[in-house]
Amino acid sequence: MLIETILAAFEMDEILYELRAHSSGLNCGRWDYIFSFIKKFRAHAEFCLPDRGTVTMDKAFLAAYVDLLIKTCHRRGIHAMGGMAAQIPIKNDPAANDAATKKVEADKLREVRAGHDGTWVAHPGLVEVAKRVFDENMKGPHQIDRKRDDVAKTADDLLQVPQGDVTEQGVRQNINVGILYLEAWLGGSGAVPLYNLMEDAATCEISRTQLWQWLRHGKITRRRYEQIRDEELQKIGSRPHLDAAVKIFDELILSDELADFLTIPAYEELIEEEGL
Repeated sequence: MLIETILAAFEMDEILYELRAHSSGLNCGRWDYIFSFIKKFRAHAEFCLPDRGTVTMDKAFLAAYVDLLIKTCHRRGIHAMGGMAAQIPIKNDPAANDAATKKVEADKLREVRAGHDGTWVAHPGLVEVAKRVFDENMKGPHQIDRKRDDVAKTADDLLQVPQGDVTEQGVRQNINVGILYLEAWLGGSGAVPLYNLMEDAATCEISRTQLWQWLRHGKITRRRYEQIRDEELQKIGSRPHLDAAVKIFDELILSDELADFLTIPAYEELIEEEGL
């Protein structure tokens, strides 16, 4: 069972009880979980998250959730699965590929040391990397015997916002990646490699909800958002579905209310394009 919403983190025991004959464990979400956190607390300025790239699984509410998930699973004698590494192999650039591999290794080492029994990667080319880290650090088929009795997480821990800043680069990344992903999605691609990371609907959701939240709570102004958006569009250049993507993205970011999912207006655009 994938735990990918903030409310589910408060109900892991109850979920496992209801699925008691049908579940062999719980899986840590990553991008959907961050998206859920932003969406749930969107109206509260004190829950503004810093730049997307700094919100990592070893920080604040995410670290607490990881530890609690492992403890909950192992107490019940079932598996605790780690999250997905978003890196992908980089062809024709050995240095960049080595750096990406090291990030995956560090992420998987964190997971196996925390007590996870298995993990995920975004690209099959990284399976051997993840497997090697787990094989070297997990001597049996799992580590359910590690009960993590040292973990005593509270509700406050599950809601702790990581420290960090909202920077111009973070705003640019969210705008650039958000628009590029949405443009690709309108063209039929659900998972898109961008800047050596695998982006999907959940990562785009983080980008657009962060921008909405930052605008609402005065971290950036509408004028600055539009200026940076136009600058990033110059970098992106011409693409088949770009105009439609920008229109939808602007509506999502500048709306008074936060849309539940970006795919809802995006589907409306697809239906209109196909004349259905």
